[in-house]
Amino acid sequence: MIRRFPLLRDAGNLANLINDVGFLPFFANSIPGFSIEETTPGELWFSEGTDGPWEWKDPAIRAANCAYGKFYQGRAMYVSAEWFPDFCNYRRDGYDFEGFYGDGHAGRRDKRLMDALAEIGPAQGRELKRAAKFDPSDAKGFDGLLTRLQMQTFLLIDGIEYRVDRFGQVYGWGVCRYAAPEQRFGEDFLTDIYETPPGESGQRILRHLKKLLPDADEDALRALLGKPASGR
Repeated sequence: MIRRFPLLRDAGNLANLINDVGFLPFFANSIPGFSIEETTPGELWFSEGTDGPWEWKDPAIRAANCAYGKFYQGRAMYVSAEWFPDFCNYRRDGYDFEGFYGDGHAGRRDKRLMDALAEIGPAQGRELKRAAKFDPSDAKGFDGLLTRLQMQTFLLIDGIEYRVDRFGQVYGWGVCRYAAPEQRFGEDFLTDIYETPPGESGQRILRHLKKLLPDADEDALRALLGKPASGR
């Protein structure tokens, strides 16, 4: 039987669960019960006047000091600060971005975007487009570019920003602010973990997931772990 998690009722509950389990997908997936979607009462989804998982995103990122992004098959997942260095080491296959690009694993648009991000710091997608001097042809497939860089763990969602009306009330859908993990957590965040072979980091994560979800299918756990970005 898949482990049952406590029901989530606010951003604080969510932050605690992220740090407790280490990896937490937003949407239902091939591991039954292992998602925010399945762990939140239905009345908290899109309920007027009541915050729910969509509104909890930014507060939970802050409270848990975790990583959030499209890390799981192109879909959103939280990863705790404890596990994110191993996750990056495995997904990046031991590369930093410059080495990854230098060895031919990333394209020119990827490089331009990452250079722009290094120059202007955490930014919304439209700001990155402008800073990277993307013309309309460059901008085609921009969302896919952002997703790919998140899956490779060179990029994460640093926070969610909302519009505020003249009365100080938040409205509309949140807009993602992107950052490199090194910008969010500091340049030294990944330094030590790069001394560990990427495969060892992957095995550590897999052992953790098996302990956390002992009845889950191993193929499903490996899908959550993902594959090294270099394809090696």
